[in-house]
Amino acid sequence: MRKDFCLLAYTVCIGIALVAGGCNDWLDVKPKSQAESEELFSREQGFKDALTACYIKMNSTSLYGMELMVSSIEYMAQFWDFTNNNDRNAKLFKDFDYSSSLVESTFKSIYSNFYNTIVQANSVLENLQLHGEVIENEKLRKMIEAEALGIRAFCHFDILRLFGQLPQNATIHVQLPYAKTVGVETIPYYTFDDYVGLVLDDINKAQNLFKECDPVLDYPFAELNAASGVGLEDSYMGYRRFRFNYWAMEALKARLYLYIGNKEKAYTAAHNVIDAKTNSGQIVIDLVRSKDFYSECILALSNNEIKDNIGGFSSSTSNFMTAANYGKLFSGKVTTDDFRAKDFWAETVSNGSYTYYEFVKYKQPEDNIVNNSEEWMIRYQVIPLIRLSEMYLIVMSDEPAELTEANKLYKSYMAEKNALITTDMAREELNAEILNEYRREFWGEGQMFYAYKRLGVKEMMWKTDREVEEKDYIVPLPTTESGSN
Repeated sequence: MRKDFCLLAYTVCIGIALVAGGCNDWLDVKPKSQAESEELFSREQGFKDALTACYIKMNSTSLYGMELMVSSIEYMAQFWDFTNNNDRNAKLFKDFDYSSSLVESTFKSIYSNFYNTIVQANSVLENLQLHGEVIENEKLRKMIEAEALGIRAFCHFDILRLFGQLPQNATIHVQLPYAKTVGVETIPYYTFDDYVGLVLDDINKAQNLFKECDPVLDYPFAELNAASGVGLEDSYMGYRRFRFNYWAMEALKARLYLYIGNKEKAYTAAHNVIDAKTNSGQIVIDLVRSKDFYSECILALSNNEIKDNIGGFSSSTSNFMTAANYGKLFSGKVTTDDFRAKDFWAETVSNGSYTYYEFVKYKQPEDNIVNNSEEWMIRYQVIPLIRLSEMYLIVMSDEPAELTEANKLYKSYMAEKNALITTDMAREELNAEILNEYRREFWGEGQMFYAYKRLGVKEMMWKTDREVEEKDYIVPLPTTESGSN
């Protein structure tokens, strides 16, 4: 069946009580009993189950299973069109109406689920120190620790991107909690720079551990799309693109450095990922000229509920794109060739009255079309978290990339999208195209709002009623929080 991969652990009793409340309440998460905790982490399988629970939580609809991929975060980027009777809730997010009960409850749920995921990762890390000797395979033990650190860094960084201040030229300053323990103690709040330092520290620790254990250093991602296809010591070490891994940490580093304005380090890290080779010299990952975006994922989740939650998200009445806006999105591009235009969007006529474009990026085939459960997991049930395309866009960004190199790379990048570019562009024009590519490439992946926030953009495409203000970019912390923003 299709439910075997990571999400099999929905049926596993993790033995961790996840509770609601303020952040320091959410972080006050303890095992139901000391005996249950000791039982869970008294064997290797318990550590595997506890780590898998982190991925399950990340797949929830409050996080990357919906809200931070296709709905709330994309409404804030002014994405999606609606008929008049179906835009009321979305408009609250588009207007940045953080005082509305719907918006407030949505972000409270996002915030709590982030920290519950972090608590789960911290529980794994704490118990590795206490009981890690039960994992006899040293590489497996290091990999579990590295993945838990990666999860903690990734979730904290997205908390920063959503609830934190502008990364540059901020006049509204925000402190946020960074959780590194499981327990009743108050979690300290940190300034923006200190918080970034903690994220980077976790990334570097994870990457140093991955250097000693990650199979992706020996095999390309494509060869690790099976649990034991390359004869791994433990099948749990397979499916590396669907788990935090060495190159995901380098890519996350590139994303973080670009976000805080350190373009030189972002350029270097992104280039490292683009040029990545295994120890034997094989290319680790490459761009693809097809709708199969899964194959250029550096990090993704496999979600067997994608058909119900996201696959039918777009319809003739909500979450579609008008013909006019479709034209703006692909302005200057030949839409009959560009696979994003023709494979991610389906032109449809609704009852003969108007033409709209349905978003079909996550639309799942009928159950009888694909019989192989592994193919379902690695090709269709995919929630992309970081893709190689983003690394190309980071390298092309202004400084330190030379304009000649940036244009050459842009042509190469667009050729893989089946959209040939023959002329060079001036830097200002290329920067505008890079921003357009964030819209075209990552629609439905929750990245555009953060791109706007990183740049402090005041005029978002499709927001015509007013300029976007600094406070619009800062989602308020839940009212139960001891800190504030």
